[in-house]
Amino acid sequence: MTDPTHAQTHNQNQPQTRAVRLGPRSVGALVLVSAIGVVAFGWPLFADADSGLSAHEQDAPWLFAALLVLLVGVVAATVSESGLGPKAVAMLGVLAATGAALRPIGAGTAGIEPMFFLMVLSGRVLGPGFGFVLGAVTMFASALLTGGVGPWMPFQMLSLCWFTMGAGLLPGPDRLRGRGEVLMLAAYGFVASFGYGLIMNLWGWPFLLGALPPSIARDPDGTLAQNLAHFVAYYLATSLGWDLGRAAVTVVLTLALGPALLKALRRATRRAAFEATVTFEAPGRS
Repeated sequence: MTDPTHAQTHNQNQPQTRAVRLGPRSVGALVLVSAIGVVAFGWPLFADADSGLSAHEQDAPWLFAALLVLLVGVVAATVSESGLGPKAVAMLGVLAATGAALRPIGAGTAGIEPMFFLMVLSGRVLGPGFGFVLGAVTMFASALLTGGVGPWMPFQMLSLCWFTMGAGLLPGPDRLRGRGEVLMLAAYGFVASFGYGLIMNLWGWPFLLGALPPSIARDPDGTLAQNLAHFVAYYLATSLGWDLGRAAVTVVLTLALGPALLKALRRATRRAAFEATVTFEAPGRS
């Protein structure tokens, strides 16, 4: 008879199964799209008054939005070539649909967005490659569900890609379990929730040039240090409270539901056997 305690310990010590194993090509695509994403978000801080981006300030977000859609699609295709099989696609669909359904629950209410805790746990269990694709698909589905389609949507998709992928890059995926892991994920969710809000505010900040006081508005003639100080002041004045709500909800849900959901996700990945090699045998002779 198998000892249940021994079996449980054996399962906890097994290497964590990944739905997608990233190869050099996939990693290169992720680095490329992330680098271009940094430029797409950060140009208001670096572009001076004589640059082409400043000259087309109202057009730049649309250009970057179109570019990011293509790049995220390229990354998704590249990751799929690394082994996003039917079982992984099915799990991707279930998690993305769940995340998209969770997001509208607290829409417009002090940053209450329960979707983010699911992204943290999913990225942790299923890995950074799967997490990147899950972030893009979830935000796209959520935008269609809530009618939030606009030039901001690709930026939201990329931000959630980074958010979910980051959870998959946290240390100790094969060793750290139990309360220590849940506390680590809660801490990551807290910090990353502010990070998500911070970079999304950076996207919309240049549009408010004529509507904000000069002390917090972007100054096309200002230095990097001046514009950075203006942006920080703008963020603290307009968005810190909202992001605090998102961070608090993510922490509470991670601590409350994290242990059970982590076990369920790991059990599902083991049963799905994403990394099992498919072999074909000739039928036996009777």
